[in-house]
Amino acid sequence: MTRLALLSTSDKTGLVDLASQLVNEFGFTLISSGGTAATLEKAGLPVTKVSDYTGSPEILGGRVKTLHPRIHGGILARRTLETDVQDLLNNQIQAIDLVVVNLYPFTETITQQAAKGIQDPEVALAEAVEQIDIGGPTMIRAAAKNYTHVTVLSAPTQYESYLQELQQHQGEVSLSFRQACAVQVFEQMAAYDRAIATYLRQATVPTDSPPPLLITGTAKQTLRYGENPHQNAVWYQDSDPPAGWAAARQLQGKALSYNNLVDLEAARRVIAEFTQAEAQPTVAILKHNNPCGVAQGQTLLQAYEKALAADSVSAFGGIVAMNRSLDPDTAQALTQTFLECIVAPDCQPETAVLLQAKSNLRVLVLPHLGTGPAVTVKAIAGGWLAQAADETLTSPSDWQRVTQLQPTAAQLGEMLFAWKVVKHVKSNAIVISKDHATLGVGAGQMNRVGSVTIALEQAGEQARGATLASDGFFPFDDSVRTAAAAGVKAIIQPGGSIRDQDSIQAANELGLVMVFTGIRHFLH
Repeated sequence: MTRLALLSTSDKTGLVDLASQLVNEFGFTLISSGGTAATLEKAGLPVTKVSDYTGSPEILGGRVKTLHPRIHGGILARRTLETDVQDLLNNQIQAIDLVVVNLYPFTETITQQAAKGIQDPEVALAEAVEQIDIGGPTMIRAAAKNYTHVTVLSAPTQYESYLQELQQHQGEVSLSFRQACAVQVFEQMAAYDRAIATYLRQATVPTDSPPPLLITGTAKQTLRYGENPHQNAVWYQDSDPPAGWAAARQLQGKALSYNNLVDLEAARRVIAEFTQAEAQPTVAILKHNNPCGVAQGQTLLQAYEKALAADSVSAFGGIVAMNRSLDPDTAQALTQTFLECIVAPDCQPETAVLLQAKSNLRVLVLPHLGTGPAVTVKAIAGGWLAQAADETLTSPSDWQRVTQLQPTAAQLGEMLFAWKVVKHVKSNAIVISKDHATLGVGAGQMNRVGSVTIALEQAGEQARGATLASDGFFPFDDSVRTAAAAGVKAIIQPGGSIRDQDSIQAANELGLVMVFTGIRHFLH
């Protein structure tokens, strides 16, 4: 009896070549449904339509075509169990040895909807629902369950390996290969169901109902190690096609490490504050997740030079992110300092050539630096914590101007710059800035006045006339007095302390401008 292969694919990539070799080299008989059968017939390959094989026509506009005992009996039958073999004989069912199925493109559909800007939610929902596959998941799950006897190919990328298996094992397939294919099915199904559940919850379920946390990912790369050499690490991507860093283009340099990726994401978050069309050229230099220099300029080179001057010592071995296409002048300057990674939204070929002088420098292009995860997740013992990403930034028009001295337009612009940066400094966080460039950063201290002291010491004499931003309120007036003594002239902070009046009084007494934003930006 010839071996039976069931083919039913949404993605026709490599389908005809696979089917041709199955028939001509390995003696398979093909059964197929719908568009897949039509593709095979057009290629001149012998194929039996599923409806002819089962004796049941496709119904409900194609919604039901493979859900039949002759299909699922052939997939699920255990060839070594006598009762299963007898059931096949009694019901005139042939065992199916190979199942080649990939699923309706649900994720691709909703991604295209977003790109097209479809406004009518009912139209979008109806289109998405029709891309929820029923027969496909049922078939590949059945085949994966019965991997002892059946091979399941759920992605075109598996076809070549499968044909190699047949060639190497005289037309047979190793158990280990079938097991690996089965595992891939269940991983794909977890991601597929997650995408559907997430979309439908957002489209149909009231937002006051907390959703379950569904985390799945496909291993993109095994990393050399994690934060330290004794820690194993793997890089996972959460979408197909890949997005974010998984879709970034690396022009040169060594493979990305765990710490590189963590720092790059921190840098992306900073530069995302400055990706609006009207934003000046902006450069952020980060070290260990904290910005050590952020600056804006008339040109990208000027912005980089100002950011580097803010803390050239910490910049050594750092990560650089920018909101403009990397130009030759800036590239030349970048090669003068040892850096781990550079990321920009674009890089011209002539610019990339200049960077090759530093062959180990990792250079990445990520066009959508402003796009990041909507939810952040942290693991704790026994579970996870999930929160909305901190994307809120109050407008200067909403700030409370609490001191007798009122801010000028220039001071408001400087405060906004410093406020955008301090969001991305580990709490307790303090940023000193002037001329849209950081001068000092105090990060991660256990008390706020400690962060103030560190930031002011780093700024030195340049603190005179500068602006200070604090991610949280001042519990006492000591930070205000310390800042004033160093020459700071303007302060931006959330407010909300029971001793706010003490800080306001100190600012008035010392001739400072101070505004309250009404919102804090802790980053732990």
